[in-house]
Amino acid sequence: MTNLFLKAKHWQLFSILIGLPISGYIIMFALLFSYATTTNDLDDTTLKSFMVILPGVVFLVMCMLFGWFWSIAIGLQSKVPATVKMKVKKFKVFFFIPFIYILSLLVFMAFFGFTDLEANTDFYSIFPFGLLAVLLPLHFLSIFGIFYSLYFVAKTYKTIELQREVSFSDFAGEFFMIWFYPVGVWFIQPKINQMVEGTSPIKVQYI
Repeated sequence: MTNLFLKAKHWQLFSILIGLPISGYIIMFALLFSYATTTNDLDDTTLKSFMVILPGVVFLVMCMLFGWFWSIAIGLQSKVPATVKMKVKKFKVFFFIPFIYILSLLVFMAFFGFTDLEANTDFYSIFPFGLLAVLLPLHFLSIFGIFYSLYFVAKTYKTIELQREVSFSDFAGEFFMIWFYPVGVWFIQPKINQMVEGTSPIKVQYI
């Protein structure tokens, strides 16, 4: 699976990460709008079905995006120079925190799609307050995990390109391109293809 992401062309990744979810959202909301205009009403069953479908679409997009991050950070470690020590274990911890957190939220959304809210009014009137106390710190930890993952992925990429220890100033551009991946994938992925194929020229910088 890692090699599939590393060898994929930029247009293929863009189609998967951007084109596929957009197409899914358009179809989903077009059906929802069509049903609403035809029946002039949305019953609970229809709304609940979309509460299940939407997390499924988001889950697919999340898996593709996180899979790309993992492929760069882990799949290219063999090309990191032996003199540079990358904190791979730390990356794995902060990588899976947001992944599990987002997955849990999606499962929670789908749970509402299968639940009769009116039959559990008393429970849901107090549940959000307890849930907020748990989710708020996890939410901030998840945000940190995402940014650390972006940081590590960009650092790995630039370390391989320069074949030396790098500082944030060296890979700040790559960090933001990976963050804004709909644009960055067009610039990052072709160089990743070259790294995998062994055709990427090594940039030697003299201090």
